[in-house]
Amino acid sequence: MLGNGVAPIALAFAVLAITGSVTELGLVVAARTLFNVVFLLFGGVVADRLPRSLVLVGSSALSALSQGTVATLVLTHQATVPRLLVLSALNGTFGAFAFPASGALLPQTVAPDERTAANALNRLAANSAMIGGAALGGLVVAALGPGWGLAIDAITFACAGLLFAFVRVDAPARTAADEAKKPGVLHELREGWQEFAHRRWVWTIVLAFGFLNASFSAAIQVLGPSVAKASFGSGGWGVVLSSETVGMVVGGMIGLRFRPQRMLFVGTACMAADSLLPTALAFRMPLAVLAACGVVAGACVEQFMIAWETSLQQEIPEDRLARVYSYDALGSFALIPIAQAATGPLSAALGVRATLLMAAVLVVLCTAGMVAVPEVRTLRRRTPGATTAAAESVVAETA
Repeated sequence: MLGNGVAPIALAFAVLAITGSVTELGLVVAARTLFNVVFLLFGGVVADRLPRSLVLVGSSALSALSQGTVATLVLTHQATVPRLLVLSALNGTFGAFAFPASGALLPQTVAPDERTAANALNRLAANSAMIGGAALGGLVVAALGPGWGLAIDAITFACAGLLFAFVRVDAPARTAADEAKKPGVLHELREGWQEFAHRRWVWTIVLAFGFLNASFSAAIQVLGPSVAKASFGSGGWGVVLSSETVGMVVGGMIGLRFRPQRMLFVGTACMAADSLLPTALAFRMPLAVLAACGVVAGACVEQFMIAWETSLQQEIPEDRLARVYSYDALGSFALIPIAQAATGPLSAALGVRATLLMAAVLVVLCTAGMVAVPEVRTLRRRTPGATTAAAESVVAETA
């Protein structure tokens, strides 16, 4: 996660240094997201078949190779937009295997009644690393250039792969019927889809996040660096991104103690705070105000992330969880590359401020849509000893 904090800043300023074009930056960022989305479902099937730690080792090693190549091209002044497009697409493909595998690995390593705390601690550690990564990224790009920031990202992927090699978990348990049938990929995708589609609270939240993530990503990943370059620079932009992650760390600490029974409702309502940063950018607020908005938004977003992961792990059978995570990511990320690619032309036509404000309004509307779903408001966090019948009743209500 340290490298993931460095990479967006380094890549954005590398592209801007080559072309100065927001549109071409949007295309490079969109290439990674597009290929990540395309291969997510296959990544989920693989993560439900093989030991998830093994999947993460392979994904990390290949990501280290692709990011190392990008760093080399930038450092040797051989980077071009077409080359960065190809390498971003490869990096997104490798990441498609990591997301479902990492999400489904945690419930294999902790008891069910400890998952809320485990999710909070896991995200707390990841976000702490992201803080350092974003701050480091801003400093490295400002002092040494974006190529060295990308090199740091490649090194962290290699270190992650080495550490995952020491995690010992079995492949997900499969029923005797599944073993006898040896189902193919399409059959397994259908099974995952059934788990996903039969729960209204799952697919409505994913649908809302498709639009929410697209608008926020366009505002922060494409327009944000452009605004920063014209005002407070890469170092200041690193501070802004770090501030949101600081908020997530604060939110993780809150999540360790704050465990409402209707945690999914509370978490989804908190997502309205994600509109703060695009709004502040639209009005070119001072760096201190942007940082404050980032802290508040990060703390609120973290409440949703803890609630969402705990709810999925509580309600979805373990042997199908990675596939549900894949459908979650597919729906949540599918519109991002379209939004990222369209942001440059849209901001040229409407203006940067209007485009940022549109993104903020869409975040609020998506939040309102999620909290309007009855199952989102009524789903409860189960305490140790809760019966299986309670879980089945939720499925019946949402089918």
